Amino acid sequence: MELAIIWVPADIEPSEHAIATCLTHLRRHDYRLNGIIRAPWETVEQKMVDGEVDVVVIADLTHLPPDRSPRIEVAAPLPRGDEDRPTPGTPSG
Repeated sequence: MELAIIWVPADIEPSEHAIATCLTHLRRHDYRLNGIIRAPWETVEQKMVDGEVDVVVIADLTHLPPDRSPRIEVAAPLPRGDEDRPTPGTPSG
């Protein structure tokens, strides 16, 4: 059973809905809860780096800071018709 924490940013108020959503996810995946964190993202990062947790569960993708590290990105194919559109952040976009 993997060890998980729930992270809810401190500015998410009320937090009950986010926590309930995350708890449902934990039960669905049979994760063992190690705690709920309302600290800055850097605290969560350190717990991951230190190997204290296997999984971080969040209620909404928008809760993650865009400049977080480490990051995981999926190089999924573009939807049909988007091939000619420049990608933001590239020399042509």
